[in-house]
Amino acid sequence: MAIYDTEEEQVEALKKWWKENGVSTITGLAVGIVLILGWNYWRDYKKDQAGQASALYDQLLSAADTGNKESAEKLAERAQAEFGKTEYASYSGLIEAKLQVQKGDLAAAKQTLEKLAAKSNDEVSHIARVRLVRLMLATGEYEQGLQVINKVDPASSSGFTAIYDELLGDLYVAMDRRDEARTSYQNALRNGSQSPLLQFKIDDLTAPEIVQSQK
Repeated sequence: MAIYDTEEEQVEALKKWWKENGVSTITGLAVGIVLILGWNYWRDYKKDQAGQASALYDQLLSAADTGNKESAEKLAERAQAEFGKTEYASYSGLIEAKLQVQKGDLAAAKQTLEKLAAKSNDEVSHIARVRLVRLMLATGEYEQGLQVINKVDPASSSGFTAIYDELLGDLYVAMDRRDEARTSYQNALRNGSQSPLLQFKIDDLTAPEIVQSQK
């Protein structure tokens, strides 16, 4: 570190340093302050958004529980429009699809579920995809249901593998592809399915063959 003999030398050195570094120092301080203020604002904004979304979702649940379907559907649409980047928007979408099914608007329900399923492979997207396939199964769109399941990324669906396997089995049964149905059900069983009906489905496919072999 430099040693100065007089106070005047120290002042001159300080002036020289300030001349060389003053602007960058001020700029750095200003940027730091802006970043801190910006982060605090963003954090408060996100907290406020989450609070509003939560309150709106509570209203939606209340309307759905009391059977006020028209109000519930409007609240679901509002939640998705105003808070689309929150988890409440996704859960509201699931409720909206359920309401659409209840009033018989299956086409709208499919569109809602397709939109949710197209999002990142999180839990809600898998729930939406499962409900979409069940809806397709109910409306006879078996090939479309197979396509939806075949597009699932196995690496991101570990918690839903058994459910998808059973759904595949249901689709194959509806298409009278019994061998493929049996294989899918057995896969579901191996993958830890908790479905109480799964073994009955397997037995139902096996029984006719046993009868045939005994003749």
